[in-house]
Amino acid sequence: MIALIVLISMLAVAAPRAIWRSEHRAAEATAATPPPPSLPTVELWLSTADRKLKLAQQPDIAATPRGSRPVDIAIDLRKSYQTMVGFGAAMTDSSAWLLRNKLNAAQRKALLNELYGPPPHLNFNMMRLTVGSSDFSLNVYTLDDVFFGQSDPDLEHFNIASNREDLIPAVKEALAINPGLQIMASPWTAPAWMKANANVLGGELDERYESVYADYLIKYLDAYRSQGIPIFALSLQNEPAFQPLSYPGMRIPAATRARIVAQYLGPKLAKRYPRTQILEWDHNWSHPEQPLEVLSHPDAARYIDGVAWHCYEGNPYNQGKVHRAYPDKDVYMTECSGGDWPSAAGGELLWFTRNLLITSIRQWARGVIYWNLALDENHGPHFGGCGLCKGVVQIDSRTGQVSRNDEYYALAHFSRFVLPEASRVQSTDTDADKGIPNVAFWNATDGSIVLVVANSHKSARSISVGEGLTRFNYTMPPQSVATFMWNPDKAAGLVRRAYWWVKRSV
Repeated sequence: MIALIVLISMLAVAAPRAIWRSEHRAAEATAATPPPPSLPTVELWLSTADRKLKLAQQPDIAATPRGSRPVDIAIDLRKSYQTMVGFGAAMTDSSAWLLRNKLNAAQRKALLNELYGPPPHLNFNMMRLTVGSSDFSLNVYTLDDVFFGQSDPDLEHFNIASNREDLIPAVKEALAINPGLQIMASPWTAPAWMKANANVLGGELDERYESVYADYLIKYLDAYRSQGIPIFALSLQNEPAFQPLSYPGMRIPAATRARIVAQYLGPKLAKRYPRTQILEWDHNWSHPEQPLEVLSHPDAARYIDGVAWHCYEGNPYNQGKVHRAYPDKDVYMTECSGGDWPSAAGGELLWFTRNLLITSIRQWARGVIYWNLALDENHGPHFGGCGLCKGVVQIDSRTGQVSRNDEYYALAHFSRFVLPEASRVQSTDTDADKGIPNVAFWNATDGSIVLVVANSHKSARSISVGEGLTRFNYTMPPQSVATFMWNPDKAAGLVRRAYWWVKRSV
């Protein structure tokens, strides 16, 4: 009996140990065979040219193992290119006036938060300002106007009074929403007394005032900084090869631009901290020889940080041509406007997505800035210049109602998802052979991957996408734009993005 009791006791003690050993061996065996990789889900936002869908979120796409099958768009995160600064539009005098005079405080706050607030808002983080008036101002002025026949070489009459009522307050409101806003500025003309024709319309800068003109621009930087508005980049002249007849403008040939930068503006800015960057050209794609000539002058090139482009003539591949010649110079798209002209009768979603955004970024653009942020139902207010231009949004001057143009959605497909400091990464160029352009990004902020694809065809087109071990398929609707976003490590990504949002808000 005693022996039986001892045996039962031994079994009672040994059984749990045996069970533990069995479970431990099973766990070891499971650990020795790694589980299949966890595949992310792909989020999707879609817009169509017929405006039936406007940045509409669609059901998630289930990714599958990539396997060995070929894909249309292969993304390789190991090959990265430029880092992105961001997207935005110009706060022209006209845009600021509409915001300040045709919207009440609550309406204005809501619209600016929609445009400049963090995702899911548009997250605009670039802006362009005009130094003095442009064609989208309510009147003509510079920042140092004196009576005809007088001059002011010591800039004693310099002032920003014309900007205090609408423009500066509107910019400050945007900065309050997004303190990281990157602002660049462009002058349309020097004061009339600095010009050979003594007129703000047309003409060229008088060589005697080249140094004073550099001082004029620096005074602008200081005046705006004193208002809490830092300017990260400056061009010497908007569209320096064009002399408009109905609004302020000024021609500055390449040799003159090189001389002013090399002898005056460059050395003066180099002594300042933080140093405002200098962007060359600030004109159309059609004349790459112009920035190439300026950059061929080493004394000027040493002070130039990048080249700015406009979209009205030529094609964005000239951005790449100049960048390949001078790869240390950044690229920015600083002006492009849509409008109610005949070629836009079918809408402009696809043109802007394909040319202004996808192709321009594939040709090294670090930022894309549209022209007017806001205009009214009459394409204004404006003083000469473009009579059919559109803003990103339209503000009805009678009711204050806000409507969103095609350009709003084209930009939103990027700005909401491609965060500052994102890297453009390698993706198969499917434009030439399939007519379906794309561009891909990796967000350093949270590790997410963003792919924007445009289908200009009038029929649906199927695409397959592969990245790492992941693959997914999708059929693009006719004439549509899609933004795909996924994160290989979603949990960590959520934590990192929350940290980014808190850091940005501080």
